Amino acid sequence: MRSRNYDREFKLNAMKLYENSGKKASEICRDLGIPDSTFSVWVKEYRKEKENSFPGSGKVKNSNEELYRLKKELKDAQMERDILKKALAIFSQKK
Repeated sequence: MRSRNYDREFKLNAMKLYENSGKKASEICRDLGIPDSTFSVWVKEYRKEKENSFPGSGKVKNSNEELYRLKKELKDAQMERDILKKALAIFSQKK
């Protein structure tokens, strides 16, 4: 069976339907043609992130944005430190 890709809007609409309709998850899955396991993953993510859920490929969730920024800053600082160490070693050599 071929896996299907669902866009962000479809997922958000499915979550809103689940929250507002009073239907069971299994009913919504059957109506929309979504596997139960896929839907349960969506529900977990939606409960955690709400409207920021399902950012799509290449987009960073707001909760991870600062983490990525800080990792980049750390990498840049480590590279600068290594360059300064090498420069210090070169200029410290006795001639």
